[in-house]
Amino acid sequence: METATLITTFAALFIVLDPFALVPLFLAMTRGMPASRRRTIALHSCLTAAALLCLFGAFGEAVLGFIGISMPAFRIAGGVLLFLTALDMLFERRTKRREGQVEQDDHEDPSIFPLAIPLIAGPGAIATVILLTGEHSGYLGLTWVLGMMLFVMFMVYLSFLSAGMLEHALGKTGISVVTRVLGMLLAALAVQFVLDGLRDTIMIG
Repeated sequence: METATLITTFAALFIVLDPFALVPLFLAMTRGMPASRRRTIALHSCLTAAALLCLFGAFGEAVLGFIGISMPAFRIAGGVLLFLTALDMLFERRTKRREGQVEQDDHEDPSIFPLAIPLIAGPGAIATVILLTGEHSGYLGLTWVLGMMLFVMFMVYLSFLSAGMLEHALGKTGISVVTRVLGMLLAALAVQFVLDGLRDTIMIG
């Protein structure tokens, strides 16, 4: 896989998983817990989300084919979904919605729900993994995409471990700025997915 493709894959996964935006939510869900408990929750949530994304990356396209959805059609739908996610990031609706989920689902152990699902491995992340594995067919392409996803997931895990320091360093304003910049990049990437899907549809037709 070319270096430019690897960078694009990393950027797409990093933007969608959005470790910075997850930091305040992780802090909110683990408020008052000891550091050891926080580490356990961080590990369980990231492992669960990674396993789910690996599953969709490996078999998502096959499932789409089984129910009769073409990859170009899913690429267009995924691009639209990512664009809506980007709009939410730009106007901070995504963070507010996530915070609402945190408040409504105040479980003793939030590692599986709502942290792993749907806050980390949400619809946007699942769609992105399926799109990327569809674009880079073959065992090698799947390995690179899933490997990059695991690398980004490790960054999410590290952000959870350093959540307190990141919150202190960036502050609420800093996290808001980073989220908006990532939203702009995600919007451009979503448009590219739609254009690629339309191009493939015309070629097939």
